[in-house]
Amino acid sequence: MPGRRAHAGHAASVAPGLRVPYTPSAMDFATFLIQLLNSVQYGLVLFMLAAGLTLIFGIMGVVNLAHGSFYMLGAYLAYALTGYFGSLAWAIAVGAVLAMVFGLALEWLLFRHFHCRDHLDQVLLTFGLIYIFEDLRSILWGDAVHGVAIPEPLAASIPLTDILSYPLYRLFICGICLALALGLYLLIAKTRLGMKIRAGASNPDMAQALGVNTRLIHSIVFALGVTLAMVAGMAMAPVSSVYPGMGSSVLIMCFVVVVIGGIGSVRGAFISALLVGLVDTFGKVLLPQIAGMLVYMLMAAVLLYKPEGLFKQ
Repeated sequence: MPGRRAHAGHAASVAPGLRVPYTPSAMDFATFLIQLLNSVQYGLVLFMLAAGLTLIFGIMGVVNLAHGSFYMLGAYLAYALTGYFGSLAWAIAVGAVLAMVFGLALEWLLFRHFHCRDHLDQVLLTFGLIYIFEDLRSILWGDAVHGVAIPEPLAASIPLTDILSYPLYRLFICGICLALALGLYLLIAKTRLGMKIRAGASNPDMAQALGVNTRLIHSIVFALGVTLAMVAGMAMAPVSSVYPGMGSSVLIMCFVVVVIGGIGSVRGAFISALLVGLVDTFGKVLLPQIAGMLVYMLMAAVLLYKPEGLFKQ
């Protein structure tokens, strides 16, 4: 119908929304721009998830298979708090505080007793947590698919052509992710706490001998990783909807990002997440027959020439 605009919508996963099938005449500049924006948005959300995962593994040495569950819990928390406050902004603000408290409590109750143990023990613990969180989610919110409304000021779209537009809320997600990425960089690179985190990651025994409270550092790092994952889930809830098992769909991709970027490297996670976003998005548009393989082919190529990833810790 004349006057209607197609835009990049999405209702199933963290991956980008509009993927216009490629034909020689279809990939005009507006379509290319939409796919580029989709890939950047996808990559930035992956970074929020992978940054926490790589920090927890790089500093604490904990293999956390339950990291995707934090993303799911964040989305359900956004659904619950938005219904309570009537505002997604308040839901994200309050949810971030609750996520930090939840991360501190979880580290104190469980993870501080496992970070020095064998990786198999950590895998079993975190694998069990996946089932626990899924059952808690089912008890608290049921098994139905829920939706979170996009805030009215962000419900508009930016016109690109007469028939194509891009949702403003997706740009808002990019802004949140970039702000958190900048804050994380400043925290780690420019503050005294960040210096202690780097010291604990580089040589924990020496850092502890010099008076660094490594147990407190581990608590802060774990809580920070949980908060990043849950905030990502809260921000994506209006785009992806809220449904059971949504954390498992992003967990493997997060590990791919961490491995490509280099375990323990936040800078590597950022660059790797953007690369994965570009390869996954444009692969599904240009090479849909092998799109599912492309990200793993990228990982294999990187590991072939740089077995430790793009950047060392």
